[in-house]
Amino acid sequence: MGVKGFVEGGIASIIAGCSTHPLDLIKVRMQLQGEASGSGVPSQTVHPALASANHVHVQVAPPVASRAGPIALGVRIVRQEGVVALFSGISATVLRQTLYSTTRMGIYDMLKKKWTDPNTMNMPLGKKIVAGLIAGGIGAAVGNPADVAMVRMQADGRLPPAQRRNYKSVVDAITQMTKNEGVTSLWRGSSLTVNRAMLVTASQLASYDEFKEMILGKGLMNDGLGTHVTASFAAGFVAAVVTNPVDVIKTRVMNMKVEPGAAPTYSGALDCAMKTIKAEGPMALYKGFIPTISRQGPFTIVLFVTLEQVRKLLKDF
Repeated sequence: MGVKGFVEGGIASIIAGCSTHPLDLIKVRMQLQGEASGSGVPSQTVHPALASANHVHVQVAPPVASRAGPIALGVRIVRQEGVVALFSGISATVLRQTLYSTTRMGIYDMLKKKWTDPNTMNMPLGKKIVAGLIAGGIGAAVGNPADVAMVRMQADGRLPPAQRRNYKSVVDAITQMTKNEGVTSLWRGSSLTVNRAMLVTASQLASYDEFKEMILGKGLMNDGLGTHVTASFAAGFVAAVVTNPVDVIKTRVMNMKVEPGAAPTYSGALDCAMKTIKAEGPMALYKGFIPTISRQGPFTIVLFVTLEQVRKLLKDF
């Protein structure tokens, strides 16, 4: 079954996920900036720190404060919540990478070995993309509960203390969601998670292999650290451009609070997209792009550089 591919991919993914977690948290907070509270109130009239899915707290906030950039937002989080807040939800990240990334990396590796031409030892780009789509979809379905928990834990600090969920860990988050909102809440936004994962895996893994093969094929660099870093950064940029709109919608759908007997803020992904565009403009779908590429680039570099090193260590197994 190619167990080694799962182990190698899992180790590399966990290391990459933990090392870039603060950047991911800032990305999530930026994607939630300007989100309406679910009552049709324009985002400019609701202070981000007071926005919640079903409660409206109208308070005019200075534009700069409500539209902080990644650096300013990171500084604000540290000042208001402490340095440890940058690692909120890291237990969920570990679980997510263990479930989602281990699965997608392992399945992609299996399909790659199966579909690679034994004569040329190359795999056509089209097959790489298909392998990525399949691997990403399966991995996302497996890891969605951890993904929901991670988004909520990362977003919790932006709410007033009285409205925070205060999950103690990823296990506590999953337990509370199941108890208070039903087991189906663990797969809230799963269609978005699957779609995003299919896109990110296809664009990230396929483009990494393609860039690496192109660099080596044209003799631009040798098969070493320089090639791995260059190919992985290019792959990270491609993945960020392709997936950012889906990621914004996924973050908002997963983070919404659904009260018993109350209508949810968004009825689905399309509704979330339309409300976001209507209230904040189409470029709102690229909110958090700078931290996304700032996170996706380092994440992809750490992922593939670590993966290549782990492969070397386990080559005899």
